[in-house]
Amino acid sequence: MRSSKTRFEPRSYRRLTAAEGLVGFGVTIAQTDVWIWAEKILRGPATAAIQSARASLEGYIASHPDFVTSLTPLPCEDNAPPIIARMCAAASAANVGPMAAVAGAVAQLVAEYLEPYSSEVIVENGGDVFLIPRRDRLVAIVAPGSDFSGRLALRVPAGERLGVCTSSGTVGPSRSFGRADVALIAAHDGALADAAATTLGNRVHQPDDIEPALDLVRAIPGIVHALVMIGGRMGTFGSLDLVPLSA
Repeated sequence: MRSSKTRFEPRSYRRLTAAEGLVGFGVTIAQTDVWIWAEKILRGPATAAIQSARASLEGYIASHPDFVTSLTPLPCEDNAPPIIARMCAAASAANVGPMAAVAGAVAQLVAEYLEPYSSEVIVENGGDVFLIPRRDRLVAIVAPGSDFSGRLALRVPAGERLGVCTSSGTVGPSRSFGRADVALIAAHDGALADAAATTLGNRVHQPDDIEPALDLVRAIPGIVHALVMIGGRMGTFGSLDLVPLSA
């Protein structure tokens, strides 16, 4: 299975990440390449979670090939697997194709699968993150091309289960029709965060588009925070704290 949103490529940025008190490990199955922080290495359960997600996706796609190619929402069958139903609902809310939600949906599925084994879990899937945190965690915002890249982070409070997903029209493998250096959405549903990040990024071609694009995603139920950067301009709204990062 290959997402219409992403392609596999080395995740060199992972060398710069850390989560105090947790151990990090990676799991790669075909094009699915995740990095996980947990209280202990859980490759076996993580592999099982990814295999389950891929089986559900590949099985559904085999009989619904337009699920991969559509750039607009699709109806979801009543008996569709839960991950498919979640992606369809997110796509409908954000007015994008369902595969725009795949990375965030998989990250959440893996995190929730691992929770019985580790009370704190963070799963990163191609730059899209789902956190089940026991302490406050910072999610750094890296957007090469933006004057703000690497200088700011979102603080995710302890106990706030949250997907933090990004899209970019200038860097990385995300499929975007805009030119934002980064378009970020935080939501309690990882699929929704991913789909809405695509919507936000698609609408930003120049700095003057920031506010109208933010107004658009502000109307999507379930959005906790949104942020967009392009060049020397930034716009944001939401309930999370935006904090400076030290060198």
